[in-house]
Amino acid sequence: MKHTAHSHRSSQLPAFAAEAGAVAATSAAPGQEASTLPRWDLSALYNSMEDPAIKQDLAQAEQQAKEFASRYQGKLAGLSGAEVAEAIHTCEAIEEILGKAGSYASLLFAANSSDPEISRFSQSISEKLTDISTHLLFFTLELNRLDDADLAQKMQDPALAHWKPFLDDTRLFRPHQLSDEVEKVLLEKSVTGAQSWCRLFDETIAALRVTLDGKEMPVGDALNRLSDSDRSVREKAGKAVGKVFGENVRLFALITNTLAKDKAISDGLRHYARPTSSRNLSNMVEDEVVDALVSAVREDYPRLAHRYYALKAKWMGLDKLEHWDRNAPLPGCEDRKIPWDEAKQIVQKAYDGFDPRMGKVINTFLTHPWIDVPPAPGKSPGAFAHPTVPSAHPFILLNYHGRTRDVMTLAHELGHGVHQVLAAKQGYFQSNTPLTLAETASVFGEMLTFQSLLDAETDPARKRTLLAGKVEDMLNTVVRQIAFYEFETRVHDERKSGELLPERIGEIWLQVQTESLGPIFNFTPEYDVFWAYIPHFIHSPFYVYAYAFGDCLVNALYGVFSEGAPGFQDKYIAMLEAGGTKRHKELLAPFGLDASDPGFWRKGLDVISGFIDQLEQA
Repeated sequence: MKHTAHSHRSSQLPAFAAEAGAVAATSAAPGQEASTLPRWDLSALYNSMEDPAIKQDLAQAEQQAKEFASRYQGKLAGLSGAEVAEAIHTCEAIEEILGKAGSYASLLFAANSSDPEISRFSQSISEKLTDISTHLLFFTLELNRLDDADLAQKMQDPALAHWKPFLDDTRLFRPHQLSDEVEKVLLEKSVTGAQSWCRLFDETIAALRVTLDGKEMPVGDALNRLSDSDRSVREKAGKAVGKVFGENVRLFALITNTLAKDKAISDGLRHYARPTSSRNLSNMVEDEVVDALVSAVREDYPRLAHRYYALKAKWMGLDKLEHWDRNAPLPGCEDRKIPWDEAKQIVQKAYDGFDPRMGKVINTFLTHPWIDVPPAPGKSPGAFAHPTVPSAHPFILLNYHGRTRDVMTLAHELGHGVHQVLAAKQGYFQSNTPLTLAETASVFGEMLTFQSLLDAETDPARKRTLLAGKVEDMLNTVVRQIAFYEFETRVHDERKSGELLPERIGEIWLQVQTESLGPIFNFTPEYDVFWAYIPHFIHSPFYVYAYAFGDCLVNALYGVFSEGAPGFQDKYIAMLEAGGTKRHKELLAPFGLDASDPGFWRKGLDVISGFIDQLEQA
């Protein structure tokens, strides 16, 4: 549940970069030693796992949580509007302490999940947060039991009116709320349930090793070779990764089956209509809007992915593409390696060019130890921006290899960072943005950076490479994520009838890949297990459509900007500053956009198709 006393948003790792499931490699950008790339400094949270402030903060939070329960439990209905507002403010302050500790543990674990001491610390913090949260659990449950008319009367007080977005979001879950006793059991059991299976997944991925050319390496290093210009290197990597995951597929199938069943039990108890409904509700978006997005993208598979990959096969002189060719660089257009300092300059220039206010925030990230840049053993997959808490600042994790795509990832995560900084003024409870809007600033930042690079490029071959790279990123963000969503939907639907064998999960995976990528691809048998390394399926079920939502939304938004709409920058910054206080209809209205309009998604998809048109004419 969003913004509840038992849901520490900052203790959970947030979204990975746009290509969900990218796994961290452990080699630095060529020509640049990992040791020279900056690591983050988490001292804005705590100095170390032994920092006495951690125990002090948790002890303080526990004491305050007990006092909070003693003061308010069973009494909310009799309070005035001002008194309810004071209670929310007090709860928020306690939650922020918990969020700070949870953020620190999560970030440590993300940087090195293979360290047993960090794993132990992370688990201990998680258990402690859950224990303390049991004292706060009653609060949102009682808020939801307030009569509508009674709450409306209390809302006449300006102090409580301030909390309207928080109350609206919380009360969305009223129909799905269980008794206090059941909610308490579900909360306390979570640390030995789904959380433990997620931890098992993370630690298993971090420990796996792939043998290539007689050398053992982490899975991430092998996956990184799927972008090598030498097709034989890509083929060996693809088969070797498939072999390792095939040897461990029963474990990954067990994790997948268990988490799907766990979700089905919770969904059944809470009376959600379908597996994705809880995610949609937390995203503040209607099932029908998501259905419209999924339908529009599925209908456009031929116009987008099928057409582009047929074009790519032609460029590569191939009748068929194998799965290891999907992210291959275009022939004759080697992707130039970009040093970290140059990457920073590229992104800084793009944001400065859009609005100096945005550039100033970006510069803070780039000149302070807020970004963990190099690939490293045990490091979390892909990339993310973690908001932590408003009293501190966000942190960004990357795995930088020096490719153009990595520069785009930097721009993407900095967009998240800007959004989180600007929204922090809304406070811990109301700064968090629904996932459908959380990708807006990140994808918009990518588009700004891409256009800046494209406009500066004078070589036609390099322009084609940049354009093709952008199309591939957009296909990964839109088509591939909707295919992932379809995979999850089918797995969760079938799991209702019983446990799925690994072979059946592989069949579903192959079906959605064939449908989305098109007939130009031939899928060799080892690809059947490639579903197993995608962390979103484990950590955040049905998260992935948010990428497609964000990309199509930004395409439409960028179109308004490109047309020279007056006051666009001011409206855009105001949208980011709103954080979680407004829904997508309210936020998009100043730009003349409406995501519930059936034609909205078509506008976004037309942008991708237009880029492919340009490539066909090149």
